[in-house]
Amino acid sequence: MQSFFQRHRVFLLHLSFWCAYLSFFVYQFSSFRHREREVEMLEVFTQAGFHVAFNMAVAYFNYFIVLPRFLKHKNTGRYLLEFFIPFAILMFGRVHMQRYLVDGYTHKAGYLYSTTFVVQVAATSLFVVIFVAMLRFVQEWFEFESRKKAIENEKLISELNFLKEQINPHFLFNTLNNLYYLAYSQSPNTTEVIAKLSQMMRYMIYETNHADVPLMKEIEYMENYISLERLRLNGQIPIGFEVHGDVQNVRITPLIFITFLENAFKHGIGASPGDAWIKVSIRVSDNECIYTVENSNHAVTASEQGKSGIGLQNVQRRLALSYPGRHTLTTEKNADRYTLTLKITLA
Repeated sequence: MQSFFQRHRVFLLHLSFWCAYLSFFVYQFSSFRHREREVEMLEVFTQAGFHVAFNMAVAYFNYFIVLPRFLKHKNTGRYLLEFFIPFAILMFGRVHMQRYLVDGYTHKAGYLYSTTFVVQVAATSLFVVIFVAMLRFVQEWFEFESRKKAIENEKLISELNFLKEQINPHFLFNTLNNLYYLAYSQSPNTTEVIAKLSQMMRYMIYETNHADVPLMKEIEYMENYISLERLRLNGQIPIGFEVHGDVQNVRITPLIFITFLENAFKHGIGASPGDAWIKVSIRVSDNECIYTVENSNHAVTASEQGKSGIGLQNVQRRLALSYPGRHTLTTEKNADRYTLTLKITLA
């Protein structure tokens, strides 16, 4: 139903105006005539229909023919000439037609033959013409806003897709480095790593092309990533991953959490793996998802200071595009701990 109103809103706007105008004229005419003599409803609707039909003809003559020419050429003098000459001819015919319909030119209804009546009819018709013309500008505004929104949506989708394409190579570089390390050291875990990497790539290729994915899928993806890191580190680093709340029916923007997790492993381990640790938690409560990543803090090396951090920049941009005004990202850095908290208000 809502889509029907969206598609036909201009037509419904015009229809509403004419229904209201007809109702007002019927009430006004029947009240005025009732004070002089008994009036039949057939006469009321005949007069009202004639009046509304004439004003519709004048209004839409301007709406569809004269006004578009003016908007194209922007010539005010030409517009006034093209409108008022036909308007005067139509007004002349309208006044004489009404005199004939009401009293057959017997001059019994003296008011119809007065200058006041002619001025009143002309003024009412001009008011209707101006109002209907304003509806055209409303229509132009609707169409402009619709085109603007379509362009913004197209730009948003293109930018999101571009950012996602940047995230995939970023992940691949990190994971292939891990796989190279295991193969170089002839680790027996190399086969398991390849299997988990294949499972993760399947998720990235086939399931992350949607605007959102089930949170459980994202959690499974992160668990696979943590498993890869555990294998690479031979279980030397304590890694905690906890999930709280009902996550079954929650959907989330894909690959929105993984960059923060990657950074925890990249910056939280450092040159002293024996002292390193990582804690990750996802908590869903009411209409909010809270993602927390904590890792040990260590001195940043010169090589790490030179890294661009493009993955973090991309995910921050994706958050701004996917959850505008519905997310907060905070960080806290102490002597021995770095904490990142992302709060997302779910739709």
